[in-house]
Amino acid sequence: MCGICGVIGPVERKAIEVMVAALHHRGPDDCGVYHDGVAGMGMARLSILDLTSAAHQPMSNPDKTIWMVYNGEVYNFQDERRILEGKGYLFTSHSDTEVVLKMYEYYGDDFLLRLRGMFALAIYDKRRGTGRERFLLARDQFGIKPLLYARAGRRLLFASEIKPLLASGLIQPTINHDALRMLLTYGSIYQPHTMLNGVNMLLPAHRMIVESGRERVERYWTFGLDQRTGMKKRPYGELVDEVAGVMEESVRLQMVSDVPVGAFLSGGVDSSFLVGLMTRIAGNRVKTFSVGFEAEGAELDETDEAERTARFHGADHTRVSVRGTDVRDRITHFISGLDQPSVDGLNSYFVSLAARQAVTVAISGTGGDEVFAGYPWFAQMVSYEKSLNGADGKSRMTLPANGLLKRSLLKFLFSRYLKHPSRQISNRSNFLSHYGKTFQIFGHAGAFQLLSPGFLNDLAGEESLVNDIVANDELPSASAVERVSVLCIRGYTSNQLLRDIDAVSMSHSLEVRVPFLDVPLVDLAFSLPEATKLGEIDGKVNPYTATYRESGSKRILIDAGRRLKLLPEAIDCQPKRGFNLPIDSWLKGDLREIFEDALSVTSVRNRGFFRTEEVERIKQSFLDGNIHWTQPWLLMVIELWCRAYIDGSSSNPFRYRMSDIKADYYE
Repeated sequence: MCGICGVIGPVERKAIEVMVAALHHRGPDDCGVYHDGVAGMGMARLSILDLTSAAHQPMSNPDKTIWMVYNGEVYNFQDERRILEGKGYLFTSHSDTEVVLKMYEYYGDDFLLRLRGMFALAIYDKRRGTGRERFLLARDQFGIKPLLYARAGRRLLFASEIKPLLASGLIQPTINHDALRMLLTYGSIYQPHTMLNGVNMLLPAHRMIVESGRERVERYWTFGLDQRTGMKKRPYGELVDEVAGVMEESVRLQMVSDVPVGAFLSGGVDSSFLVGLMTRIAGNRVKTFSVGFEAEGAELDETDEAERTARFHGADHTRVSVRGTDVRDRITHFISGLDQPSVDGLNSYFVSLAARQAVTVAISGTGGDEVFAGYPWFAQMVSYEKSLNGADGKSRMTLPANGLLKRSLLKFLFSRYLKHPSRQISNRSNFLSHYGKTFQIFGHAGAFQLLSPGFLNDLAGEESLVNDIVANDELPSASAVERVSVLCIRGYTSNQLLRDIDAVSMSHSLEVRVPFLDVPLVDLAFSLPEATKLGEIDGKVNPYTATYRESGSKRILIDAGRRLKLLPEAIDCQPKRGFNLPIDSWLKGDLREIFEDALSVTSVRNRGFFRTEEVERIKQSFLDGNIHWTQPWLLMVIELWCRAYIDGSSSNPFRYRMSDIKADYYE
């Protein structure tokens, strides 16, 4: 695990060095830079596999015609290494980095299809000679690891975070107005956008190829249905065994490490199953961690459940108690670590801080709800789909599609999949619009009401919930359960959960792995009958209060855990619960001074993003107890982020890290 960066185009070595220095938190163990007259690349390394200098990056092939920087873990690297050894390849390290490099050398660009893991990488291929150099940037299938890029004149910059892009001195930070609108609407920014103009995220499952002065972005992997053929016809008991087997294999592969591995434990189904598998595989006590609160958040504290689950598995459990004063004292580091503003990430920040005191790698249950229909909106969207289409499959909606049909691109995208585009485009638009409302902070209308007139004038035209999420609707003809799984993974999970977890965990030099987001497991889940993941929706059960047993949610996952004797018997008698923080109390208490300063009339007016009267209304409504804390919290985070990343740009606040690095950090 590490942070990577580079510049494709003429650049001074010093620029690469300061970019690497800005990534020191992601890789405090080692670093390296490769630089020639054509490009430069660097990395900051958190040593996980092969702790020796043999795994140093940037890494090259023996004749130094291919160079690579790589962030992540490929869990099937040992199998791939044996295949390459059979073809005559020799290895000098025990790292997965060297395996990935030689896979590119042998298979070419399609080596990405063989990678099972999380990764962001850059490859500089000089084999064709001067003037014909080739660059490949790529990101894993689900977007677990980030990769950003930006253009500066003739140069293309890339990095794991925004900080090194700013540290290079080649990028000037200005706010992306569309990204801010999305952030207000959903609480996170939809990729490929980032908070800064001209800085983009390479999308998950995509690669960028740069050669002969040209760039092209390609998709190399897509979601598919029934990748495991015949599953829908097999007996339920056999399907339970399949899920149990693939789950165990995923966890076993992701426990491979040369440093200590622990787990985040909430007491819910996903983390409980993972800790049970880890204990079974390791044969000893697993270190687990959960976040709790003092009296100010006692009603939200779920650590009792986590501790009971830890005892069930015999885990070595640590409960982290977070107070408002802790948040106040660490708010600056949290904002810096977050890298881009978000409504989320604080809980992951503190549990990562605690875990890093004992382990270097933590296993997380992120992805279980997405893959096995654990969120209550799965049932909500199944019901909504039934309202769109009757038993005969004909539309029951009368809303016109004319506005959507005028958009030729959307019409083309939709009509590729649909037999009757006019009627069904309306249904698709309504389905996506309804789904989009499940992930909102201010919502579409609220964001426009909050933004200042000057900001609104600079927005791109025809923004809507549907336009924001239509690209995430990769299986528009699938069942509602499968469709929502993809929408969720490509939207909320990728843009908020995974991005925030990566940023804040790496701010503490902690690697987080997510076994539920493993391609073979996802392929299996998308091949199962819908009834194995969600019960019959009849309108009698409220999905937001129902227990797993009542809703049938995650049925096959729970049964797989029971088959392996890894879950407490009554675990399905609890409802799905999101992780909550007592931020309401903190904003009115220990964070009050920071909150009032960040959202003062002077601060809001000087920033120029929002209508001052609207911010004042939101503040007062919150203080009066009339609205949820997420709205004022998000506005505060945006202001604090701007102070760190925009206002500090003239002095380049991320350069200071150079003086903190030990003398032998560079070669």
